[in-house]
Amino acid sequence: MKLVISGSKGFIGSNLLSILPKDEYSIFSIDIEDGIDLSKKENLNIIPKFDIFVHLANLSYVPESYSNPESFFKINYLTTLNALELCRRNNARLIYISSYIYGKPEYLPVDEKHPIKPFNPYAQSKYLCEILCDGYLRDFGVKTTILRPFNVYGVGQNGNLLIPEILQQLTNKLKNVKLKDASPRRDYVNVLDVAEAIKKCIDNDEKFGKYNICSGKSYSVKEVTDFINSNLTNPVKFSFSESDRINEVNETVGSFNKIHCDLKWEPTISLEEGLKAIIKHKHL
Repeated sequence: MKLVISGSKGFIGSNLLSILPKDEYSIFSIDIEDGIDLSKKENLNIIPKFDIFVHLANLSYVPESYSNPESFFKINYLTTLNALELCRRNNARLIYISSYIYGKPEYLPVDEKHPIKPFNPYAQSKYLCEILCDGYLRDFGVKTTILRPFNVYGVGQNGNLLIPEILQQLTNKLKNVKLKDASPRRDYVNVLDVAEAIKKCIDNDEKFGKYNICSGKSYSVKEVTDFINSNLTNPVKFSFSESDRINEVNETVGSFNKIHCDLKWEPTISLEEGLKAIIKHKHL
């Protein structure tokens, strides 16, 4: 099977590559680090014929989507448009990695029938890309699977998200780790489980649709820090402020029933197991 994977050197992309058997797949990797910008149409000619396009190459840091919205909308939309156009030309399938786009939940757990309520420029850009996918399915028959991961975490994650931020302060040997509000609750899903969900989609050409990728459980910031502290050789002090982010969502819990029924996927790594693996990897 011939695959194209965009964003192959990113957090999810690199983990996906690590679980795909090389003898079963012929993989063409695309990443901006290699000078291949999928948002530029002239780069499409270098991509060989393929069966499935796994599209991971998007801007994703929410605060930057407020400070530089033009780039977010332009890059996320154009990369998705070009991926879809390549699929149309090659009569191929697309697996698009979207995001949590439900906003403040009207009910819990959140399933795929929940109203879509983008709550920041990043989520809005992902929703626009989903609409584009729907259009290519309707008008050109491009079979598209859309995955909506909730809060992805795992070994090797960088950036300013909660868990990498905590780990960075611990790596810097800080004894007092300072964080924002302790109360928001999130549904955390390990990146290896996300990679496995993508592989399930790759290997099944009969089922396609929109699927949540989540754990079905929620944890507060305080519970996350308690998990981490209980596994540290030298526990630290965590302090919290009362500051809220713009359009803060107090709690997310997802339902993975749909993808479990269609593709037999379910999460296998608990948050505590995942955090233990990160701490061991960091030698903390």
